Amino acid sequence: MASRSRIPPLSWLGKGYTSIVRGVPDIVFFLFFVIALDQAFEYLRHKTKCPDWTDAIRQGSDFVVCESAKLPLSNAPQWIHEIYGFSLAVLTFSIVFGAFAANVLYGAMRAVPRAQMETAEAYGMTQRQSFWRILVPQMWVYALPGLSNLWMILVKATPLLFLLGVEDIVYWARELGGTKGAVFDYPHPDWRLYYFLGLLVFYLGLTAVSEAVLGRLNTRLSHGQATSAGEAQRKGIA
Repeated sequence: MASRSRIPPLSWLGKGYTSIVRGVPDIVFFLFFVIALDQAFEYLRHKTKCPDWTDAIRQGSDFVVCESAKLPLSNAPQWIHEIYGFSLAVLTFSIVFGAFAANVLYGAMRAVPRAQMETAEAYGMTQRQSFWRILVPQMWVYALPGLSNLWMILVKATPLLFLLGVEDIVYWARELGGTKGAVFDYPHPDWRLYYFLGLLVFYLGLTAVSEAVLGRLNTRLSHGQATSAGEAQRKGIA
């Protein structure tokens, strides 16, 4: 919506966000953006909670804030640390894949025939009514193929979470399948091959379920639409 806006600053913001994020490798966001975001949160808390601090915050390669400004606090329970790391990971995934999703939706909005909007205007609908009642319901038909591919890519990109210290299913398959972990040795030989074969079955099953759900959703959204899928449904009924 920002990219389609007739207000130049808002349009620049939307197009700039999608262009910049899509042009930067994902791993850069996970290695640097999350660290900068974490430090930004701590910096704001530091300025609020420790106004009398006189030492420099940036000391060479170290980022030093007062104890009460750290996120999470050093005496916080372990589950707080895990939730905080997971939240940063979700936010980073949202920013990265949100740019690709925004580009898909932008193209889907442009794919809706202009005649549909002109007809809505001829019936007296306002620009806002035409957008929400005509454009948005029809654009999902064109957006769903791109969004489904993006969903599959997102599922496969979750192993990048280990860069943020979040232990995902791939991490545990490697950890539990080995002969020893970070704390103690396991009483079994190297089973990582079997664990990874199990992961293969899991991901193939998840892909099959996703395709079935997305296929039914595409059928539902195509009902009554002026698309090839909609025409096939009408001929089938006839």
